[in-house]
Amino acid sequence: MGALSQLLALYPVRTALDVRCQFGAPWVLDHHGTGPGIAPYHLIASGECLLEVGSEKEIALGAGDIILFPMGTPHRLHTPGPHDIHYAPRASHDRGPLPFHYNDSPGPQTRILCGQFEFDPGSARVLLSSLPELVHVKSAQSEGLAVLQQLIAMLRAETEQVRPGGRAVVSQLASALFALLMRAWVEQGAALDGLFALLADPRLRGALHAMLDAPERPWEVSELAAACNMSRATFARLFQQVARTTPAQLLTETRMAKAAALLQNGRLSAGAIGEQVGYQSEAAFNRVFKRHFGVGPGAYRKTRAPGQERA
Repeated sequence: MGALSQLLALYPVRTALDVRCQFGAPWVLDHHGTGPGIAPYHLIASGECLLEVGSEKEIALGAGDIILFPMGTPHRLHTPGPHDIHYAPRASHDRGPLPFHYNDSPGPQTRILCGQFEFDPGSARVLLSSLPELVHVKSAQSEGLAVLQQLIAMLRAETEQVRPGGRAVVSQLASALFALLMRAWVEQGAALDGLFALLADPRLRGALHAMLDAPERPWEVSELAAACNMSRATFARLFQQVARTTPAQLLTETRMAKAAALLQNGRLSAGAIGEQVGYQSEAAFNRVFKRHFGVGPGAYRKTRAPGQERA
């Protein structure tokens, strides 16, 4: 399994595709900030618009563009030109498997699919902190993104018609979106940080592979350095420089993410899970887990049980 696949398996994401929009110019959509672990995204299916994020320069968006806000940053989408007067959106629920928002303007049309990715903000902390405020992928401009382009085409086709099982099909298609988006973002040569910088750095990739493959091992810095064919001092310095964390801190984050997944999806005791992620003492595991998540393993499992409301 490649390192990107390992990362995505370690930090599971719940994908929702919430609404389909079709607006004629002029129009404006304001999106308020979201809570921790909620990352909204927009997929421009056709047409064009502008994106505003804070006081930054407007970003032009076109068909095939996907924008993701890992920190849930407030933002605005709108058409070019003055928009002090615009056509207000209306809602309909009988034009496909998703709620449909539209306006009555005869101006140039823009079609957008909107949704969100939901992470556990505790276990996915290191993943989310490795992403920038805005992830922007332009899928239409790269022949290497054919799979992502095909997914966008299928999502658009399924959301624009009423067919049996449409909602289930859309849900299954959308579940692949985050993995394809992350792969495209890395391959497009974005400025990478944290986990993704390690993933892209051939000098350090061996250490990341080692920790992801066996987080339960009591890895020494010298062992990880050997996996990268470096001296201990050179490895430690380069790792801190690229990942902006230490190997020990990343190993703890990896262990806690795996422990959280086991608590949510299995019936193993806290002690057994602690052993699986490298702690010989249940007390030591409980102490580290509570420091990381703010609650002990038992309380965490109860709040993450199926059907429980998440804080």
